[in-house]
Amino acid sequence: MSSQDSAWMDQVRAVLFDLDGTLRHSQPTFMQAFLDIAASLDLPGSPEGRRRAARWLLYYWAQSPELVSDWATFLENPDQFWVNHARMLLQAMGVAENRAFSLGGVIAARMQAEFRPSDRLFPDTPQTLASLRDAGYRLGVVSNRRKSYEEQLTNLGLLDFFEFALYAGDLECWKPNPAIFYNALDRLGEPASSVIYVGDNYYADVIGARRAGLYPVLLDREQLFPEADCLVIGCLSALLEILP
Repeated sequence: MSSQDSAWMDQVRAVLFDLDGTLRHSQPTFMQAFLDIAASLDLPGSPEGRRRAARWLLYYWAQSPELVSDWATFLENPDQFWVNHARMLLQAMGVAENRAFSLGGVIAARMQAEFRPSDRLFPDTPQTLASLRDAGYRLGVVSNRRKSYEEQLTNLGLLDFFEFALYAGDLECWKPNPAIFYNALDRLGEPASSVIYVGDNYYADVIGARRAGLYPVLLDREQLFPEADCLVIGCLSALLEILP
């Protein structure tokens, strides 16, 4: 960590978190379930192809132009949205366009029928949050979810750690739009220079937090972003080594 990073950390009074992929995850993940189905159809799945697909998935759901266009195109046909989504994800893996087009519907149908994930915490989430709270940091969640997830946080035993849990659907504003971060700052009553934001999606979390003046920390467990131009940690508990 640079001296500039250290100086910023000395000012921190609040830590905000992304939810999905940061504090909790699905088991299996959407990506893993998709790859398993693709493998059962003898589709190629090299490590580099899987990495490209995982990055594309994060890019796409960070309010990418493609996502915005697809929502409008398939507004009245959600099943076709997921067929198109599967085709694009296959191409990101390196599958030829014609084969991706022919198998997209098959994979989308199987995902709808078979993908039944369980809700899991990352192992270091509870202790990291407890340690930060006990050290006096104010904590909150800022998620791109469309609906409230407070019940889910309660079931995971996390709700009491946080002062608030913002969801983009309530504000009609999705990361990386900085407006959702401005709303969080208003709730905290803290300047952006005293707040860090921790998330696993460079395109939504780092870019959005930086636009709003917060200090972004990328949680990159799978080393998907080796070129990231921000502070990167490999596990949530690494925050305890960074913050004073």
